[in-house]
Amino acid sequence: MTQDRPVFGIVLMLGFCALAPLGDAVAKLLGETVPLGMLVFVRFAIQAMLLVPLVAWTGRPWRMQGRIFRLAVIRTLLHIVGIAAMFSALQYLPLADAVAIAFVMPFIMLLLGKLVLKEEVGKRRLIACLVGFGGTLLVIQPSFAEVGYAALLPLVVAVVFALFMLVTRQITKATDPIALQAVSGVIASVILLPALLVGTPAGIWELSLIAPNLGDVWLLLAIGLLGTVAHLFMTWSLRYAPSATLAPMQYLEIPVATVFGWLIFHDLPDGVAALGICITIAAGLYVILRERASARTAPTEAPA
Repeated sequence: MTQDRPVFGIVLMLGFCALAPLGDAVAKLLGETVPLGMLVFVRFAIQAMLLVPLVAWTGRPWRMQGRIFRLAVIRTLLHIVGIAAMFSALQYLPLADAVAIAFVMPFIMLLLGKLVLKEEVGKRRLIACLVGFGGTLLVIQPSFAEVGYAALLPLVVAVVFALFMLVTRQITKATDPIALQAVSGVIASVILLPALLVGTPAGIWELSLIAPNLGDVWLLLAIGLLGTVAHLFMTWSLRYAPSATLAPMQYLEIPVATVFGWLIFHDLPDGVAALGICITIAAGLYVILRERASARTAPTEAPA
Protein backbone atom coordinates (compact mmCIF):
# COMPACT_ATOMS: atom_id res chain seq x y z
CA MET A 1 0.00 0.00 0.00
CA THR A 2 1.33 3.46 -0.89
CA GLN A 3 2.37 5.50 2.15
CA ASP A 4 0.82 8.95 2.48
CA ARG A 5 3.25 11.71 1.51
CA PRO A 6 0.95 14.77 1.52
CA VAL A 7 3.63 17.31 0.59
CA PHE A 8 4.61 15.26 -2.47
CA GLY A 9 0.92 14.83 -3.37
CA ILE A 10 0.42 18.59 -3.14
CA VAL A 11 3.44 19.21 -5.38
CA LEU A 12 2.02 16.81 -7.97
CA MET A 13 -1.37 18.55 -7.85
CA LEU A 14 0.36 21.91 -8.29
CA GLY A 15 2.01 20.42 -11.37
CA PHE A 16 -1.40 19.42 -12.69
CA CYS A 17 -2.81 22.91 -12.04
CA ALA A 18 0.04 24.41 -14.06
CA LEU A 19 0.11 21.93 -16.94
CA ALA A 20 -3.64 21.62 -17.58
CA PRO A 21 -4.22 25.35 -18.34
CA LEU A 22 -0.99 25.43 -20.36
CA GLY A 23 -2.35 22.56 -22.45
CA ASP A 24 -5.56 24.56 -22.96
CA ALA A 25 -3.49 27.56 -24.06
CA VAL A 26 -1.67 25.41 -26.63
CA ALA A 27 -5.03 24.13 -27.89
CA LYS A 28 -6.24 27.71 -28.26
CA LEU A 29 -3.16 28.53 -30.34
CA LEU A 30 -3.53 25.45 -32.54
CA GLY A 31 -7.27 25.92 -33.06
CA GLU A 32 -6.52 28.75 -35.45
CA THR A 33 -4.72 26.48 -37.96
CA VAL A 34 -5.43 22.82 -37.13
CA PRO A 35 -8.86 21.17 -37.61
CA LEU A 36 -10.65 20.25 -34.39
CA GLY A 37 -10.89 16.53 -35.16
CA MET A 38 -7.18 16.27 -35.89
CA LEU A 39 -6.37 18.19 -32.72
CA VAL A 40 -8.41 15.82 -30.56
CA PHE A 41 -7.05 12.76 -32.37
CA VAL A 42 -3.43 13.80 -31.80
CA ARG A 43 -4.20 14.48 -28.12
CA PHE A 44 -5.41 10.89 -27.61
CA ALA A 45 -2.93 9.23 -29.97
CA ILE A 46 0.02 10.67 -28.06
CA GLN A 47 -1.63 9.59 -24.82
CA ALA A 48 -1.79 6.03 -26.15
CA MET A 49 1.78 6.10 -27.46
CA LEU A 50 3.09 7.30 -24.09
CA LEU A 51 1.04 5.12 -21.77
CA VAL A 52 0.76 1.78 -23.60
CA PRO A 53 4.54 1.17 -23.31
CA LEU A 54 4.40 2.31 -19.67
CA VAL A 55 1.63 -0.20 -18.92
CA ALA A 56 3.56 -2.98 -20.68
CA TRP A 57 6.82 -2.08 -18.92
CA THR A 58 5.26 -2.00 -15.44
CA GLY A 59 3.10 -5.09 -15.99
CA ARG A 60 -0.11 -3.33 -15.02
CA PRO A 61 -3.38 -5.21 -15.62
CA TRP A 62 -5.13 -3.71 -18.63
CA ARG A 63 -7.60 -6.30 -19.93
CA MET A 64 -11.26 -5.28 -19.54
CA GLN A 65 -14.32 -7.36 -20.23
CA GLY A 66 -18.08 -7.17 -20.03
CA ARG A 67 -19.60 -4.26 -18.13
CA ILE A 68 -16.22 -2.72 -17.28
CA PHE A 69 -15.18 -2.56 -20.94
CA ARG A 70 -18.55 -1.09 -21.97
CA LEU A 71 -18.23 1.59 -19.31
CA ALA A 72 -14.65 2.28 -20.43
CA VAL A 73 -15.93 2.87 -23.98
CA ILE A 74 -18.68 5.20 -22.72
CA ARG A 75 -16.10 7.02 -20.58
CA THR A 76 -13.85 7.46 -23.61
CA LEU A 77 -16.69 8.81 -25.75
CA LEU A 78 -17.51 11.33 -23.03
CA HIS A 79 -13.83 12.27 -22.84
CA ILE A 80 -13.72 12.87 -26.61
CA VAL A 81 -16.82 15.07 -26.50
CA GLY A 82 -15.60 16.98 -23.45
CA ILE A 83 -12.18 17.75 -24.90
CA ALA A 84 -13.66 18.67 -28.30
CA ALA A 85 -16.13 21.05 -26.62
CA MET A 86 -13.35 22.66 -24.56
CA PHE A 87 -11.07 23.09 -27.56
CA SER A 88 -13.98 24.64 -29.47
CA ALA A 89 -14.82 26.99 -26.58
CA LEU A 90 -11.24 28.22 -26.48
CA GLN A 91 -11.60 29.58 -30.02
CA TYR A 92 -14.31 31.97 -28.84
CA LEU A 93 -13.58 32.76 -25.20
CA PRO A 94 -10.65 34.08 -23.18
CA LEU A 95 -8.73 31.22 -21.57
CA ALA A 96 -9.61 32.18 -17.98
CA ASP A 97 -13.32 32.56 -18.78
CA ALA A 98 -13.53 29.16 -20.46
CA VAL A 99 -11.74 27.42 -17.58
CA ALA A 100 -13.80 29.24 -14.94
CA ILE A 101 -17.14 28.39 -16.58
CA ALA A 102 -16.12 24.74 -16.84
CA PHE A 103 -15.58 24.75 -13.07
CA VAL A 104 -19.34 24.59 -12.64
CA MET A 105 -18.70 20.83 -12.95
CA PRO A 106 -18.47 20.17 -9.17
CA PHE A 107 -21.94 21.63 -8.72
CA ILE A 108 -23.33 19.49 -11.55
CA MET A 109 -21.66 16.41 -10.05
CA LEU A 110 -23.24 17.15 -6.69
CA LEU A 111 -26.69 17.43 -8.28
CA LEU A 112 -26.18 14.30 -10.40
CA GLY A 113 -25.04 12.44 -7.31
CA LYS A 114 -28.27 13.41 -5.60
CA LEU A 115 -30.54 12.69 -8.58
CA VAL A 116 -28.80 9.65 -10.12
CA LEU A 117 -26.90 7.99 -7.28
CA LYS A 118 -29.39 9.07 -4.57
CA GLU A 119 -26.60 10.55 -2.46
CA GLU A 120 -27.54 12.72 0.50
CA VAL A 121 -27.00 16.42 -0.19
CA GLY A 122 -27.92 19.01 2.44
CA LYS A 123 -29.62 22.36 1.91
CA ARG A 124 -26.49 24.42 2.42
CA ARG A 125 -24.62 22.61 -0.32
CA LEU A 126 -27.60 22.96 -2.66
CA ILE A 127 -27.67 26.69 -1.92
CA ALA A 128 -23.92 26.85 -2.61
CA CYS A 129 -24.59 25.15 -5.96
CA LEU A 130 -27.13 27.83 -6.86
CA VAL A 131 -24.66 30.56 -5.84
CA GLY A 132 -21.96 28.87 -7.93
CA PHE A 133 -24.29 28.72 -10.93
CA GLY A 134 -25.01 32.42 -10.41
CA GLY A 135 -21.29 33.19 -10.44
CA THR A 136 -20.91 31.16 -13.62
CA LEU A 137 -23.69 33.16 -15.28
CA LEU A 138 -21.77 36.34 -14.48
CA VAL A 139 -18.73 34.89 -16.25
CA ILE A 140 -20.84 33.82 -19.23
CA GLN A 141 -22.77 37.08 -19.62
CA PRO A 142 -20.04 39.30 -21.17
CA SER A 143 -18.88 36.51 -23.48
CA PHE A 144 -22.47 35.65 -24.48
CA ALA A 145 -23.07 39.26 -25.45
CA GLU A 146 -19.99 39.12 -27.68
CA VAL A 147 -19.97 35.62 -29.24
CA GLY A 148 -23.49 34.28 -28.63
CA TYR A 149 -24.22 30.64 -27.90
CA ALA A 150 -20.56 29.63 -28.24
CA ALA A 151 -20.16 31.08 -24.74
CA LEU A 152 -22.19 28.10 -23.45
CA LEU A 153 -19.69 25.53 -24.72
CA PRO A 154 -17.84 25.36 -21.36
CA LEU A 155 -21.17 24.41 -19.77
CA VAL A 156 -21.27 21.48 -22.19
CA VAL A 157 -17.75 20.64 -21.01
CA ALA A 158 -18.89 20.75 -17.39
CA VAL A 159 -21.92 18.50 -17.96
CA VAL A 160 -19.96 15.99 -20.05
CA PHE A 161 -17.09 15.77 -17.56
CA ALA A 162 -19.52 15.43 -14.65
CA LEU A 163 -20.97 12.37 -16.43
CA PHE A 164 -17.38 11.28 -17.21
CA MET A 165 -16.54 11.36 -13.49
CA LEU A 166 -19.71 9.46 -12.57
CA VAL A 167 -18.78 6.69 -15.03
CA THR A 168 -15.21 6.72 -13.73
CA ARG A 169 -16.54 6.18 -10.20
CA GLN A 170 -18.25 3.00 -11.39
CA ILE A 171 -15.06 1.39 -12.68
CA THR A 172 -12.24 2.94 -10.67
CA LYS A 173 -12.02 0.04 -8.19
CA ALA A 174 -11.87 -2.53 -10.98
CA THR A 175 -9.19 -0.86 -13.13
CA ASP A 176 -5.70 0.53 -12.82
CA PRO A 177 -5.89 4.31 -13.48
CA ILE A 178 -2.86 4.43 -15.78
CA ALA A 179 -3.95 1.33 -17.69
CA LEU A 180 -7.42 2.86 -18.02
CA GLN A 181 -5.94 6.00 -19.57
CA ALA A 182 -3.81 3.90 -21.94
CA VAL A 183 -6.83 1.89 -23.07
CA SER A 184 -8.86 5.10 -23.38
CA GLY A 185 -6.19 6.58 -25.64
CA VAL A 186 -6.30 3.52 -27.89
CA ILE A 187 -10.12 3.44 -28.03
CA ALA A 188 -10.31 7.16 -28.83
CA SER A 189 -7.70 6.84 -31.59
CA VAL A 190 -9.56 3.89 -33.12
CA ILE A 191 -12.80 5.90 -33.09
CA LEU A 192 -11.37 9.18 -34.39
CA LEU A 193 -9.01 8.00 -37.13
CA PRO A 194 -11.73 6.51 -39.40
CA ALA A 195 -13.78 9.70 -38.98
CA LEU A 196 -10.79 11.75 -40.15
CA LEU A 197 -10.10 9.41 -43.06
CA VAL A 198 -13.70 9.90 -44.21
CA GLY A 199 -13.89 13.61 -43.43
CA THR A 200 -10.70 14.58 -45.25
CA PRO A 201 -11.75 13.54 -48.79
CA ALA A 202 -15.29 14.75 -48.08
CA GLY A 203 -13.95 18.25 -47.48
CA ILE A 204 -15.25 18.52 -43.90
CA TRP A 205 -12.74 20.91 -42.34
CA GLU A 206 -13.42 19.96 -38.72
CA LEU A 207 -12.74 16.29 -39.56
CA SER A 208 -9.76 16.79 -41.87
CA LEU A 209 -6.15 15.67 -41.70
CA ILE A 210 -3.70 18.34 -42.83
CA ALA A 211 0.08 18.64 -43.09
CA PRO A 212 0.96 21.01 -40.24
CA ASN A 213 3.92 23.36 -40.41
CA LEU A 214 6.94 22.70 -38.20
CA GLY A 215 5.77 25.07 -35.48
CA ASP A 216 2.38 23.36 -35.29
CA VAL A 217 4.04 19.94 -35.15
CA TRP A 218 5.86 20.94 -31.96
CA LEU A 219 2.64 22.37 -30.50
CA LEU A 220 0.73 19.18 -31.38
CA LEU A 221 3.35 17.12 -29.59
CA ALA A 222 3.11 19.51 -26.66
CA ILE A 223 -0.66 19.22 -26.38
CA GLY A 224 -0.53 15.44 -26.21
CA LEU A 225 2.37 15.45 -23.76
CA LEU A 226 0.86 18.13 -21.51
CA GLY A 227 -2.54 16.45 -21.40
CA THR A 228 -1.08 13.04 -20.59
CA VAL A 229 1.44 14.19 -17.99
CA ALA A 230 -1.09 16.50 -16.32
CA HIS A 231 -3.52 13.62 -15.90
CA LEU A 232 -0.76 11.38 -14.52
CA PHE A 233 0.19 14.09 -12.02
CA MET A 234 -3.41 14.29 -10.82
CA THR A 235 -3.74 10.49 -10.64
CA TRP A 236 -0.49 10.06 -8.74
CA SER A 237 -1.24 12.98 -6.40
CA LEU A 238 -4.29 11.07 -5.14
CA ARG A 239 -2.02 8.14 -4.23
CA TYR A 240 0.04 10.28 -1.84
CA ALA A 241 -2.47 12.74 -0.37
CA PRO A 242 -6.18 12.58 0.56
CA SER A 243 -8.64 13.91 -2.01
CA ALA A 244 -10.04 16.25 0.68
CA THR A 245 -6.61 17.93 0.82
CA LEU A 246 -6.18 18.14 -2.94
CA ALA A 247 -9.68 19.06 -4.16
CA PRO A 248 -9.54 22.76 -3.16
CA MET A 249 -6.19 23.11 -4.92
CA GLN A 250 -7.75 22.39 -8.31
CA TYR A 251 -9.26 25.88 -8.25
CA LEU A 252 -5.71 27.16 -8.73
CA GLU A 253 -6.29 26.30 -12.39
CA ILE A 254 -8.36 29.47 -12.74
CA PRO A 255 -5.72 32.02 -11.67
CA VAL A 256 -3.06 30.05 -13.56
CA ALA A 257 -5.26 30.17 -16.68
CA THR A 258 -5.69 33.91 -16.11
CA VAL A 259 -1.91 34.38 -16.07
CA PHE A 260 -1.39 32.29 -19.23
CA GLY A 261 -4.26 34.14 -20.93
CA TRP A 262 -2.63 37.46 -20.14
CA LEU A 263 0.91 36.40 -21.09
CA ILE A 264 0.02 34.60 -24.34
CA PHE A 265 -3.19 36.21 -25.60
CA HIS A 266 -3.27 39.52 -23.68
CA ASP A 267 -6.71 38.59 -22.35
CA LEU A 268 -8.03 39.43 -18.90
CA PRO A 269 -11.57 38.87 -17.55
CA ASP A 270 -13.59 42.09 -17.32
CA GLY A 271 -15.03 43.30 -14.04
CA VAL A 272 -18.28 41.31 -14.23
CA ALA A 273 -16.50 38.11 -15.27
CA ALA A 274 -13.88 38.57 -12.52
CA LEU A 275 -16.65 38.92 -9.93
CA GLY A 276 -18.30 35.78 -11.28
CA ILE A 277 -15.02 33.88 -11.11
CA CYS A 278 -14.57 34.87 -7.45
CA ILE A 279 -18.14 33.79 -6.61
CA THR A 280 -17.70 30.47 -8.43
CA ILE A 281 -14.43 29.74 -6.61
CA ALA A 282 -15.91 30.70 -3.22
CA ALA A 283 -19.00 28.52 -3.74
CA GLY A 284 -16.90 25.61 -4.99
CA LEU A 285 -14.56 25.79 -2.00
CA TYR A 286 -17.58 25.95 0.34
CA VAL A 287 -19.03 22.79 -1.22
CA ILE A 288 -15.69 21.01 -0.81
CA LEU A 289 -15.40 22.09 2.84
CA ARG A 290 -18.97 20.95 3.55
CA GLU A 291 -18.23 17.60 1.88
CA ARG A 292 -15.21 17.24 4.15
CA ALA A 293 -17.17 18.20 7.27
CA SER A 294 -20.04 15.84 6.34
CA ALA A 295 -17.60 12.98 5.79
CA ARG A 296 -16.20 13.50 9.30
CA THR A 297 -19.65 13.63 10.95
CA ALA A 298 -21.38 11.02 8.75
CA PRO A 299 -21.79 8.38 11.50
CA THR A 300 -23.70 10.75 13.78
CA GLU A 301 -25.14 13.56 11.67
CA ALA A 302 -26.98 14.01 8.38
CA PRO A 303 -25.06 15.87 5.67
CA ALA A 304 -25.65 19.60 5.57
